[in-house]
Amino acid sequence: MTITAVLCVRNEAAFLLDWLAWHRSVGITDFVVVSNECDDGTDAMLDRLEALGWLTHLRNAPPYGNGGIQFSGLKLAGKTEAVQQADWLITLDIDEFVNVHVGDRTLPALIAALPEATAITLTWRNFGNGGVIAYDDAPVPLQFTRAGPRPLLWPWRAAMFKTLYRNDRTYRNLGVHRPRNPVEDRLAQARWFDGDGRALPAEMAVGRIFSDYRLPQHGLVQLNHYPLGSVESFVLKADRGRAVHSDDRLGLDYWVERNLNTDEDRTALDLWERARPIRAELATDPTLASLHASAVDWRKARLAALLEQDLFRDLYGRLLMTPPSHPLPDAVAQQLVQFAQRAPQSDGETS
Repeated sequence: MTITAVLCVRNEAAFLLDWLAWHRSVGITDFVVVSNECDDGTDAMLDRLEALGWLTHLRNAPPYGNGGIQFSGLKLAGKTEAVQQADWLITLDIDEFVNVHVGDRTLPALIAALPEATAITLTWRNFGNGGVIAYDDAPVPLQFTRAGPRPLLWPWRAAMFKTLYRNDRTYRNLGVHRPRNPVEDRLAQARWFDGDGRALPAEMAVGRIFSDYRLPQHGLVQLNHYPLGSVESFVLKADRGRAVHSDDRLGLDYWVERNLNTDEDRTALDLWERARPIRAELATDPTLASLHASAVDWRKARLAALLEQDLFRDLYGRLLMTPPSHPLPDAVAQQLVQFAQRAPQSDGETS
């Protein structure tokens, strides 16, 4: 069985080796990674990884078209042999880590647990900042173990998902959260299941990009999502910009919606023990080791330069002043949900 993951990155070299080791350890066999306009050596690291047989690297150069950077990158990835010949596909981001809870905790075990599924939603569990200020060159899942409660009614973005789906030509195109452009004649055979093992209604095959936030979603699998990281890393993320909505600047609104730290979740820690030897093997390549060290130094130097600018120094100060977020009372959350359900629906994807 081949499972191909597609990843779009910019200035992420310091995190890339950890991420690859993790996802190889949970059963992903092939990687297609698209880079754009990198300053920290991410593209050079990907070139080296491609030379070592680890992945397929594509450069996504401007102009990006109406769909923006990430959609143009996915379009490029969709033309590769690793995508076209895969048995299963999933699109992930560098701050997402697959966390399977069934069998041997790999994606093949998840697929075996849902034999009728042609698509499985991996719903986010958003991890908060946990009070971490400084960037540290250590695996992200080991640093951040605090998250919001589940289920969580508000914000609805906490229940967004990524899709692991069978490459049976039901869908023509990769999407950020779900496959896109379905073949109408094949939709009747689509079988979507959620991360708790429930069969989803037929309309889910063409529908929304978030799970039912009233129900548990993580019995079989969750997607650990670390959208904030340390305060320093968030400032760097704001500088890098968003992949889908590249014109939107990251600020306190993004931070406050995601900085929930009420619950401890350490379920990912054991999975790193399986990824650790793979990561250690990558570090034995002198070129990769040098590029990783340079990327860590680049992050520190870039942060220092940003803090000399009013815009980013102000953001840094506000982040330090902002306390952890707290879940809304159920009655208030229910009221917001009711308003959201009455609002016109949008087909746009967000993250």
